[in-house]
Amino acid sequence: MSESSLAEMLRSRGLRLTAQRQLVLQAVLELGHATPEQVHTAVREVAAGVNITTIYRTLELLERLGLVTHTHLSHGSPTYHAAGEHQHVHLVCRECGAIDEVDPEMFRPLADQLAEQRGFQVDIGHVSLFGVCGSCENGDRE
Repeated sequence: MSESSLAEMLRSRGLRLTAQRQLVLQAVLELGHATPEQVHTAVREVAAGVNITTIYRTLELLERLGLVTHTHLSHGSPTYHAAGEHQHVHLVCRECGAIDEVDPEMFRPLADQLAEQRGFQVDIGHVSLFGVCGSCENGDRE
């Protein structure tokens, strides 16, 4: 998203584009999947005075605006990524921590069954499956 598009989106909601908001969004876009702490580290390389509370508040705002989304890839902090990306299911290796993505259509039959039988709509963007990746399973990782 361009700086002017972000500024217009914020203005339309009575908000203004601040350097911190721009830096946080840029960090999420550049990092791909990132915790608030990782975003904080990236932002502090450019603006040392930005504190972690500002990062959390800004991520919450950007999520309300539909620019980023989060998922839980571990027991710790949520992981944020750009909302404009295609939806995907996260595969998280419990051994090495690698994160892979698969097409949500693999889970469409299950999602459809849950909708039909339980009236439950799966939010694919928040789905994370934990297990052991092929490299760890085969002993290829050290």
